[in-house]
Amino acid sequence: MDGNPTNHKTGGCPVMHGGNTGMDNSVTKWWPDALNLDILAQHDTRTNPMDADYNHRDAVKGLDFAAVRADVEKVLTESKDWWPADWGHYGGLMVRLAWHSAGSYRLGDGRGGGGKGNIRFAPLNSWPDNASLDKARRLLWPVKKKYGNALSWADLILLSGTMAYESMGLKTFGFGFGREDIWGPEKDVYWGSESQWLAPSENRYGDLETPETLENPLGAVHMGLIYVNPEGVNGNPDPAKTALHIRETFGRMAMNDEETAALTCGGHTVGKAHGAMAGDNIGAEPEGCPVTGQGLGWSNPDQHGKATNAFTSGIEGAWTKEPLKWDMGYFDYLFGYEWELGKSPAGAHQWQPIDMPEDEKPVDPTDPSVRRMPVMTDADMAMKVDPIYNEICQKFIADPDYFADTFARAWFKLTHRDMGPRANYYGPDVPAEDLIWQDPIPAGATDYDVDAVKAKIAASGLSAVEMITTAWDSARTFRGSDNRGGANGARIRLAPQKDWAGNEPERLAKVLGVLEPIAAESGASIADVIVLAGNAGLEQSIKAAGFDVEVPFAPGRGDATDEQTDADSFSVLEPLADGFRNWQLKPYAVSPEAMMLDRAQLLGLTASEMTVLVGGLRVLGANHGGSQHGVFTDRVGQLTTDFFVNLTDMDLAWAPADDGTYELKDRASGEVKFTATSADLVFGSNSILRAYAEVYAQDDNAEKFVRDFVAAWDKVMMNDRFDLLA
Repeated sequence: MDGNPTNHKTGGCPVMHGGNTGMDNSVTKWWPDALNLDILAQHDTRTNPMDADYNHRDAVKGLDFAAVRADVEKVLTESKDWWPADWGHYGGLMVRLAWHSAGSYRLGDGRGGGGKGNIRFAPLNSWPDNASLDKARRLLWPVKKKYGNALSWADLILLSGTMAYESMGLKTFGFGFGREDIWGPEKDVYWGSESQWLAPSENRYGDLETPETLENPLGAVHMGLIYVNPEGVNGNPDPAKTALHIRETFGRMAMNDEETAALTCGGHTVGKAHGAMAGDNIGAEPEGCPVTGQGLGWSNPDQHGKATNAFTSGIEGAWTKEPLKWDMGYFDYLFGYEWELGKSPAGAHQWQPIDMPEDEKPVDPTDPSVRRMPVMTDADMAMKVDPIYNEICQKFIADPDYFADTFARAWFKLTHRDMGPRANYYGPDVPAEDLIWQDPIPAGATDYDVDAVKAKIAASGLSAVEMITTAWDSARTFRGSDNRGGANGARIRLAPQKDWAGNEPERLAKVLGVLEPIAAESGASIADVIVLAGNAGLEQSIKAAGFDVEVPFAPGRGDATDEQTDADSFSVLEPLADGFRNWQLKPYAVSPEAMMLDRAQLLGLTASEMTVLVGGLRVLGANHGGSQHGVFTDRVGQLTTDFFVNLTDMDLAWAPADDGTYELKDRASGEVKFTATSADLVFGSNSILRAYAEVYAQDDNAEKFVRDFVAAWDKVMMNDRFDLLA
């Protein structure tokens, strides 16, 4: 036989390795600086196993909520031999599961959190801080299996923690169903640059002594932790220092000092930490375990998962005398005794009481005839050492009912923070009270004459671009990560949004000065009139381009008040850049096109929708400050395909300018035709984006471009209309 005989080895593997099956042969391996568009396709409908007509909101409405609760209650109290419950009750485990699911939320970009069931996937399912929470999910599987599609993992996980508290005696604030699961890891979430679990904190701080220098938008002090290191900053016990880091990391989750103290104290009022043995023999995490593990990681060989010889955090002990009871026992221990530094059997730093009588100690979780030493972490000691937290704790001690209510409200906030407005909540236990962190918006009118309002807007003297940019700026704040922001509520007219540099305050004030009287006269909300004006300006630009396409509009937005707006928490929504309007506040380490990609993902856009919106906004002249970069047309104000036509025209060539921008020159004459930023040129240089750009540059797709632009525009304007989905 001719040829190289090595090509015919019988032992060779018939599968071509690469991609996700072996070594990394991805684009980013060979070209690490290439713009990776994967985050715009991570939750593509092709990854969703539900039927195309499946509507999760409708399914949730049909749940037998009482039956679900009854079945979760059984799970809490029926201990399984394969992973025995501490003291015969899984309450502490389920609290930890819910806490660690919700606790990854960070205010900076709204990502993380428990609202999508992301703890089922890497990296969260295998974080060191989440050790053995895979067991909790397996314990809940029969309930999920029984109720199927209508009961999401996200709802079930957070319900289990809430019911655990109820089972142990706390009157909770309520619970809302309605979270919808994702079906793969969240590629858009930046958890940190470290390549090692629990790497030293210095990697994510400008100065470890200054907690505020923690890299944005991160919230945890180490890669693989939810909050702070329970042994102290970088594993060095110092409660006063730990208190400062607690304040920063909980603040990044939108918790104030009182909520932080309540969550810390209330979280440790139940359950125990596990470090009764060294972790040397514990098996690999779920993503690293063999196929026989079936995704069940951290195996506990020959020790049967019992608390007397378990290892998760490495810290060992309960915080209270009665760990299955909601009471004031945490404060009795923390403030009733002096504490000294010691070590757990696993070698972790922890605090233990001095001279505690034997009969005051909690009983062993497996053998009730044995008493065990209780524990406090460095974070617990911070509640005693820090003067602000100490004062709050004294207030709790003086009024146990106030402590219970404060914790219940903080727990509700923790587990619901990323659901958005109350319109997304379902079930009989949804609280009637509007909470400011839910960004409440009153209902808007729908019975006014839309056409008459539109006519007044058209006769107002505002230019199309003024109306378009105001509507865009109002809607672009939406974050699908936690369902905050958007045009509904018209918060663009309130502090802090009205003063944001990205909103061009002078232009904004002029436009609002014209639109607000129109809203008042017609009975429409300002929010509706802002969007309707943007639509009207867009229709004018479409007609100028020779097409007749109506822009959809749905009335009913409401106007929020200053009292309904938590200005501090809204400050994190301020755009530092907007590639759609070709603007950024200042140079950043991240490229303008990468920041544009992040904005597109938060807006729920696909790569093609991002492309069509950028190209359209450029030719409409919608750039911030009237910049001419990327305005590749001599027909500014008309919704044409000129951006794409000129970008792909090979009679023109690009070259860098002296100021970091670029010039498009005629190849024959050398004449500068247009200027651009990298956020413009990426649509010609990135192979995927160029493919989309070429579609819209084609002679036969001018009308398709208009239709596609209108559809993408309407998607952005409607992102926050949860009132229409409830």
